[in-house]
Amino acid sequence: MGADEVRDFLNHLANAAKVAASTQNQAFSALLFLYKEVLRQELSWIDKVERVKRPAKLPVVLTQDEVRALLSKMSGTLSLMAQLLYGCGLRLMECVQLRVKDIDFGYRQITIRDAKGGRDRRTMLPESLIDPLRRHMEKRRLLHEEDLADRHGAAPLPGGLARKYPNASREFAWQYVFPSRLHTGEINGSVQHYRYHIAETFLQRAVKQAVREAGIHKPATCHTLRHSFATHLLENGYDIRTVQELLGHRSLATTMIYTHVLSRPGIGVRSPID
Repeated sequence: MGADEVRDFLNHLANAAKVAASTQNQAFSALLFLYKEVLRQELSWIDKVERVKRPAKLPVVLTQDEVRALLSKMSGTLSLMAQLLYGCGLRLMECVQLRVKDIDFGYRQITIRDAKGGRDRRTMLPESLIDPLRRHMEKRRLLHEEDLADRHGAAPLPGGLARKYPNASREFAWQYVFPSRLHTGEINGSVQHYRYHIAETFLQRAVKQAVREAGIHKPATCHTLRHSFATHLLENGYDIRTVQELLGHRSLATTMIYTHVLSRPGIGVRSPID
């Protein structure tokens, strides 16, 4: 196919087939790979393709009663992780990838490393989660000591830190807060037993199950707890720029979407029937 055929095909997806933006993007990316990497052809004409626009969607937000109902259906470590999602406004992988050194009980804050966009940020550590998190961290420390006694206890390190600090991978500070079972494989250049972070699917399934058991008829997911965190802060009167900083949004416009789901006087509009 030449430029005209490829362009017609992608335009057909947008205009006639009425596909979603992600479907056209997948076809677009596949064709880019074919022509650039396999056929070694430049696609200077590709910019003229009509792209499907991704519609702006309002986030799903739970009420505070719904959040309480959801969390009441969870227990153990997964419950603590869900509470961190809601209480700190964390993304799913930000919670899963937390390391011991990221939790600061003294200043009561959590540092999110290499978050979306490659930036670090800090968020609060809720008062109600300090004691449960302390107890979890003590269990985590004992598990790490057992691993060290068995000549395990290494954790994968980001970037080139393993070469710069060869012993850091066995330090407690670098261990994942929510670890997986022991794995065997190459880590930091050698084959050994190590604990990666827990798989995010465990938390996703637990939240989905809790939503069903709580009788919540909304398409709520782990990310819904982050949306609810932002919305509830705005409902409680906190400044939107403070919420932007806690969420780690680069643009204030991204945070502004949460004002659209509020219904309080001064932010929303009161219906004349009320």
